Amino acid sequence: MNIQPMLFHDRRDAGVHLAKAVAHLARSKPLVLALPRGGVPVAFEVARALEADLDLLFVRKLGAPGYEELGIGAVVDGADPQLVLNEDIVRQLGPTPEYIRAEMRRQLAEIDRRRRTYLGNRTPIPATGRTVIVVDDGIATGGTVKAALKGLSKAHPARLILAVPVAPAEVIAALREECDEVICLYAPYPFYAVGAHYVEFDQTSDAEVVSLLDAARPEHSSQSA
Repeated sequence: MNIQPMLFHDRRDAGVHLAKAVAHLARSKPLVLALPRGGVPVAFEVARALEADLDLLFVRKLGAPGYEELGIGAVVDGADPQLVLNEDIVRQLGPTPEYIRAEMRRQLAEIDRRRRTYLGNRTPIPATGRTVIVVDDGIATGGTVKAALKGLSKAHPARLILAVPVAPAEVIAALREECDEVICLYAPYPFYAVGAHYVEFDQTSDAEVVSLLDAARPEHSSQSA
């Protein structure tokens, strides 16, 4: 039995492999959404292979009153930002509607700051009515991705697909409830860490994110064709 771990050379190599697995979606002219920063090099290769639009998907946790590390929910970026609450924790802690609104505004401001850093004044590409492919470099616990999928579903995409190179099988099984399709190239058992399945897994820099997003712009692609 072969027990060698599946290794991608780096995130862009993983993106090349992932693009082949989602090639059947090219006809739908999908919108590829990358979770920054690590998901961007992967998503860039997917979007390039499918000749698809590429945008970023920011997810920010809403911290509990007096204990910011405890998430009472999340806000999901987009043309129409969505609030996703953890109803169990909200019931237990009872934060006021005013607190939730203020915390949402605070996190949306941080999302706006980060979006401007990477995309300048470009506005989010609407997901409504589109086939949307959410891409990351891998999943460990799935909390952020779950919030992202829940938020995106409120934007009413035609189809919502999660595509990742590697993730634990039990996490993938749980995430299937949040979208129309999950494409995962490798679900190792036991699962230790996303980076264990890459030869190179350095932190993706802001400069690389900006460079890839610029290269993915339609006007840039047409000029360089």
